[in-house]
Amino acid sequence: MATAPQRPVWRATHEGLWTLVSVAAIAQAVGMRALLRSGSSWLLLVVTTLGLSAGAVLHLVDARLGDILWIATTSVALIPALAQLVGQVVRRRPGIDVIALLALIGSLLLREYFAGAVIGVMYSTGQALETYAQGRARRELRSLLERVPRNVRREEGAELVTVPADSVQIGDVVHLGSGEVIPVDGIALDRAVLDESMLTGEPLPVTIRPGDRVRSGAVNAGDMVRVRAAAPASASTYAGIIRMVESAEDARPPMVRMADQAALLFVPLTLAAAALGWFLGGDASRALAVLVIATPCPLILAVPIAIVGGVSRAAKAGIVVKTGAALEVMGRVDIVLLDKTGTVTSGHPDVEDVVTAPGVQVEDVLRLAASLEQLSLHPIASAITRAAQERQLTLTLPTQVHEEVGQGISGRVGDQEIAIGRLPGALDVPAWAQRVQRRARAEGAAAVPVVINGQVAAVIRAADRPRPEAPHALRALRRAGIGEILLVSGDRSDVANVVGMSVGVDRVIAECSPEDKVRVVREARERGTVLMAGDGVNDAPALASADVGVALAGERVSAASETADVVLVADRLDRLALAVSLARYTRRIARQSVALGMGLSLIGMSAAAAGLIVPAVGALLQEAIDVLAVANALRVLLYRQERPSAKVRALSQRFEAEHEALHGGVDEIVRLADTLEQLSPSTARTRLLAVTRFLTEELLPHEWAEGSQLYPAINDEVGSARATETMDTAHRAIASQVTALSGIVADLDESTWMSEQVELRRRLYSLHALLHLHFRQEEEDYFAVFASDTRSRQHSSSVA
Repeated sequence: MATAPQRPVWRATHEGLWTLVSVAAIAQAVGMRALLRSGSSWLLLVVTTLGLSAGAVLHLVDARLGDILWIATTSVALIPALAQLVGQVVRRRPGIDVIALLALIGSLLLREYFAGAVIGVMYSTGQALETYAQGRARRELRSLLERVPRNVRREEGAELVTVPADSVQIGDVVHLGSGEVIPVDGIALDRAVLDESMLTGEPLPVTIRPGDRVRSGAVNAGDMVRVRAAAPASASTYAGIIRMVESAEDARPPMVRMADQAALLFVPLTLAAAALGWFLGGDASRALAVLVIATPCPLILAVPIAIVGGVSRAAKAGIVVKTGAALEVMGRVDIVLLDKTGTVTSGHPDVEDVVTAPGVQVEDVLRLAASLEQLSLHPIASAITRAAQERQLTLTLPTQVHEEVGQGISGRVGDQEIAIGRLPGALDVPAWAQRVQRRARAEGAAAVPVVINGQVAAVIRAADRPRPEAPHALRALRRAGIGEILLVSGDRSDVANVVGMSVGVDRVIAECSPEDKVRVVREARERGTVLMAGDGVNDAPALASADVGVALAGERVSAASETADVVLVADRLDRLALAVSLARYTRRIARQSVALGMGLSLIGMSAAAAGLIVPAVGALLQEAIDVLAVANALRVLLYRQERPSAKVRALSQRFEAEHEALHGGVDEIVRLADTLEQLSPSTARTRLLAVTRFLTEELLPHEWAEGSQLYPAINDEVGSARATETMDTAHRAIASQVTALSGIVADLDESTWMSEQVELRRRLYSLHALLHLHFRQEEEDYFAVFASDTRSRQHSSSVA
């Protein structure tokens, strides 16, 4: 029986390998078709990596088969590189990609197929890394979009009806379960715990009381809560933030354009080095080796990757950077201009004190004043009404209300005749009220007299005070390298100067119109790179005129937010210092990456021109250089904001809450001093004994607990026992003053009353000034830094 002829083993092997090559070629063709249709840099990386790896395996068996796959791999990378270069030429922005293209073409012409495949993988790796970094930043910003609620439960009579979120209008009441996103700005009708981390970057939840404003985009972290809409969904804070995110541009920042300019110098240098190597060695492979090593991924990738990494980190901290250009410019700012109202200050007045006539109760005055003021739209009227609501006082609907703009309001509340803000012409202002008014003017506050039944019953002091974190924020800006900080305000000079001195600016420019603010910005730009920060419509022109404009979003997204290049969604001024520090860090990392990559490339080019490096080795060397430069640029993503330890944060929050509770007692000291001469000896002694009990039983134990618990924790946190020495000294001074006052009060009787009045008033004023300064220092230096609350607090209301 005849047997079939046996085929030689080598022929069968070759046929199998050719089959493998055919399959690989088909796979690459399919991948290339998909690549051209999708434009995916990740698919390009997969295709080129497969081609390089499969070619290396086949090359061990048959060099020709490996070369075929490497040729295909080089061609796969060549097409998108050529398309990208053509696009740059069409846009009249030719970049440094021409060197990569020349290296790919040269490797094919000189049959350096392995080097060409490595360059193809290197090129695709750079494209994929850039896509990843850009995509990460885009995800950080657009994560806001993904959380927009589509439907909400709205009250309709006695029923809850599920309706589209866009249909919610002002006055509608919506119910939100645990974990749901608030769809509109509104007023909380129930106590609630909200997670605002996606808006502000602050990980700790905040507690909201009934009547407090809530911002859309926050997550209900507690039980069911009802919210009354104060704006339609389209006009909410969240909708405004979304519009800003959607309008974020992909424009290349100035630093990238500088990289392109450097590339225009680097390309001729590379071509000259390649020509010199060819001339000296008489071998075109030397020129190819120079081109391979010169492929400048560090320059074309490291800068944008660092920039988008910085944008990503900013978004996590509640800082929306609209363009990479804004981040780059912010990294070289020399001068910062700050608007006053709403930026350095809270933006609305708060009641600081209610000084009453002898025999008049604070609660009675506040209830009557708030009942009348609830029909007024004046900012101080809102402050008085808010102060009464915080005390849970029952308000009455007034009658016969008459209000004159800029003069005041009058009317009847029950059977009482009330006038606020204006005094009848024949009415004499008592001495105690005059003292309160003089002190208010000196402190930049408003003093509003309250007349009840024709008699001055009280003077309400209200002021728009600096944010507690403002002094700390300005110090942080100076540490970040800002050389000049100016306060630019449309307010009166005396008020603006008080605010400016309290926070520590270099100069105050007051009584500025929007046009004046633009002029100030332009004058400052002649001295350096200018950052302008504001929050209102009147700030928008100045924000647009500055090199970089920053807006504090607050409770709404205003024209300032739409105009600004950077928006601080977290309504805290210290986020500005964080943004500047992050921008400077990003710029430094980008420059380091460029210097590292291009320095190593120049060394390699010199070696290649001298014939010490062949193209294949040069390709591997350049790949390593690229990885180092890009990895260094990605360090921006590791930027971490310093946060206090849990222990210090908890202690700071505890003592901050105690300050809130103690402010009323501290303000009673100055109220008593203001009215002391109007009191009878028995009434004066009763009030003085109440003050000394407050000082010895509440205030001093609080001070002792701070000194024994909070201060050592802060010293450990900052690594210095001297961090709280000044505060310890203040504690001793306060204890000494309390002891002296208590001794005088203990010996006080009717026979010594007249002789001790002056000394008592001096002691009371001195003690109040010391306590006020000490509390302010602790709130600015410790609580604003370590408590890490996302809200700007105002610790000065005696009625809170």
